[in-house]
Amino acid sequence: MIERIITKRIHDLGGGFTVGRVLPFHARRMVGPYIFFDHIGPVELAPGIPKSLDVRPHPHIGLATVTYLYDGAITHRDSLGVHQEIHPGEVNWMIAGKGITHSERFEHARLHGALMHGIQAWVALPEAFEETDPAFSHHADLPAWDEPGLSGRLIAGEMEGMRAGTPVHSPQFYAHWQMAPGARRVLPAEYPERAVFVAAGAIEVGGTRLEAGSMAVLAPGGDVPLVAKDEATVMVLGGEPVGTRYMFWNFVHSRKDRIEQASEDWKTGRFTLPQEDNEEFTPLPEFKGF
Repeated sequence: MIERIITKRIHDLGGGFTVGRVLPFHARRMVGPYIFFDHIGPVELAPGIPKSLDVRPHPHIGLATVTYLYDGAITHRDSLGVHQEIHPGEVNWMIAGKGITHSERFEHARLHGALMHGIQAWVALPEAFEETDPAFSHHADLPAWDEPGLSGRLIAGEMEGMRAGTPVHSPQFYAHWQMAPGARRVLPAEYPERAVFVAAGAIEVGGTRLEAGSMAVLAPGGDVPLVAKDEATVMVLGGEPVGTRYMFWNFVHSRKDRIEQASEDWKTGRFTLPQEDNEEFTPLPEFKGF
């Protein structure tokens, strides 16, 4: 039932704030349209944390960013003029398309302290939408599961007859399941590519134990049984493939030359910074190849 298990690798976003990077992985770049998957925390941030821990303004093209929190708060600002704080159980969905910039700052934690825990994912846009106009939407009312031993929210796409309000561009699903100890649930074979990630606790996937910080990429076809070994925070995701994508830094596209152009545009200041957060930015890293 399991094609591959990927364990998160620690990655510094700059300024000392680290995340657990799961996708892309050298042997598995994507699951459906999901090309990037970072596990944020869990980490306790004390009041007065330095601004160096924030994610400073930076650009994106060719994708949609998906921010979802279990704990804490993040303040989003972007070049469309949006200023939106996200809280647990909500979704910030930002379509980069032909180009957008944004920042993500820990302003709530800086004032009050906070336990930060969540997921940052990227969805590659189909070729027909890679150059669409950028857009942002915030979603606090998500379709929900409420079953014995399991509660959860459908973050994106369609699953088990439910549809999320987030504006997807290709067939996909992305959900958070909170499972009580001993709870059993089947992940149906609705899509050709699927994965299960454990953010907290441990589960069995088709009889194989999966610990926190690990993702099981599933073989296509067939329902897959999940069993919680203790209280478990689980993400299930996947969908239809969208084709080969190239990635450098924050840029995703089907064409290498488009990423090279976006890199040059950022380096020469042709991107617009967020109106309320334009006094600093993240510099372009060294290109090390696709």
